[in-house]
Amino acid sequence: MFVKLRIGYELDYYFPQPTPLILMLNVHFSRVSDLETPDYIRVSPSVPISAYRDGFGNWCTRLLAPPGAMKITADAVIHDSGLPERFNREAGQVAVENLPEECIVFLLASRYCDSDRLLDLAWQLFGHTQPGAPRVQAICDFVHQRIAFNYNDASVTRAASDAYHEGRGVCRDYAHLAVAFCRAMNIPARYCTCYLGDVGTPPPYPPGDFAASFEAYLEGGWQMFDPRNNVPRIGRVLIAHGRDAADVAIATTFGPNTLTGFKVWTDEVT
Repeated sequence: MFVKLRIGYELDYYFPQPTPLILMLNVHFSRVSDLETPDYIRVSPSVPISAYRDGFGNWCTRLLAPPGAMKITADAVIHDSGLPERFNREAGQVAVENLPEECIVFLLASRYCDSDRLLDLAWQLFGHTQPGAPRVQAICDFVHQRIAFNYNDASVTRAASDAYHEGRGVCRDYAHLAVAFCRAMNIPARYCTCYLGDVGTPPPYPPGDFAASFEAYLEGGWQMFDPRNNVPRIGRVLIAHGRDAADVAIATTFGPNTLTGFKVWTDEVT
């Protein structure tokens, strides 16, 4: 069994002056083989673009936007299993001394995942839980209940400790807080940006958007968790992962600009 998903976005900007951009919008290399049609980035007006892989393996696109309006868009079709995500709920925790070297960076505090400020709290809340996947799930359950979701509460400066104290935010805040708690409990965790539609969920559906989740490194490897929804979902498509949202921003602009339009779609092709 599998489904086809139409994925894509349309971003409209206005730039008052020539402005460099870095975009992180392509499907992650681990899912590229599932693409039926490529997710080429198209920009209007047309300008030269270049690309590179960052230190986490994410595909990044560079361009210089001219003054005026610019549209950045992509539209692709990708295959998916059509089944809810599968988790190994019995996976154990890997001792720090046995972790692969590439996991160590995901144990450290970062700009938005200030695990050092949450260290004592994390052990008070989760020190009694079973190490491994049960502990990560306990963290997700807590974060899911702790934060009240509201698009109007989005903030580009809110760190994990702020999200804990304020008890509000959007999906990135759920992910940041869960990642910070995991790191405080010696579980490597990395922030993920994904496409995630509404396949298999009841209407009404909110406007399309990119979604934040995270992966924890446990016995058997990296495993996806989603404290915002906190249930297995259908059709999650990874775009990029890093230490926190700063590493995987969909667009980093180096100058003044106005985002005048924003659309994202992840729709089942029937």
